[in-house]
Amino acid sequence: MLPAFLSILSANFPMHRTLLFISDLHLSTTDLPTFEAFKQFMQTCARGAHGLYVLGDLFEYWIGDDGADALAEEVAEAFKELVESGTPVYLIHGNRDFLIGETWAKQAKVTLLSEPVCIEHEGQMAVLCHGDTFCTDDVSYQQFRALVRNPDWQAAFLARPLPDRQAEVLRIRMASQAAKQEKSSEIMDVNLDSVVEMLRRFPDHQLIHGHTHRPAHHQYDLDLQHRSRWVLPDWYGGQGGYLQWNEKGITLKETNINKPPI
Repeated sequence: MLPAFLSILSANFPMHRTLLFISDLHLSTTDLPTFEAFKQFMQTCARGAHGLYVLGDLFEYWIGDDGADALAEEVAEAFKELVESGTPVYLIHGNRDFLIGETWAKQAKVTLLSEPVCIEHEGQMAVLCHGDTFCTDDVSYQQFRALVRNPDWQAAFLARPLPDRQAEVLRIRMASQAAKQEKSSEIMDVNLDSVVEMLRRFPDHQLIHGHTHRPAHHQYDLDLQHRSRWVLPDWYGGQGGYLQWNEKGITLKETNINKPPI
């Protein structure tokens, strides 16, 4: 039996239904190609799906629901239209948008989920995460994550005026970019031991996550079981991708929206 604190979803959709997974779109007003790719994805690939899971970092940053700009309003409207068409949308917080709250989620008709999330689909099970918790070699980041995920820190931050929050986020982003220049790519990738720990915690589950921007299908032989880890791509510059799960299994796909025809 799974622990009670987990978000456990078991959809009662018809057979041969399709679930879609995206993450790390990092939507912002400074990357319009990605925003256009998102809108086209919502109007094409996502239409008719039986569920869309957003595994974090939908936005480049989020300073609070009261600071939602015109782009965030358009994203909310796109999700609302998709949900009203019959496709539910679920969202896990990422390391950039962990302050998305119920106000914006209700506007977008999006269901917020707390990771790890366990789902069952087509007779198989998967555990969903953003993925940053697996990067345990990056000690300074994990310390920062623990700080900003603290409810007291979040309440204090959200109580500050919008201009102060905007300035603080800019400062944090600049500091993060500078820190990345001094870190190896291995440190910022997942720690295999942390992945194995999660897989052992949830036997018979596949693992699906984003964050690392290294799309791949990793396979392991663990405790006499063949296990899979799927990593979602980022969408920077509008060249995104998504995971499709239907009766044929799981497939990592490119959106191909902004690519010229061959």
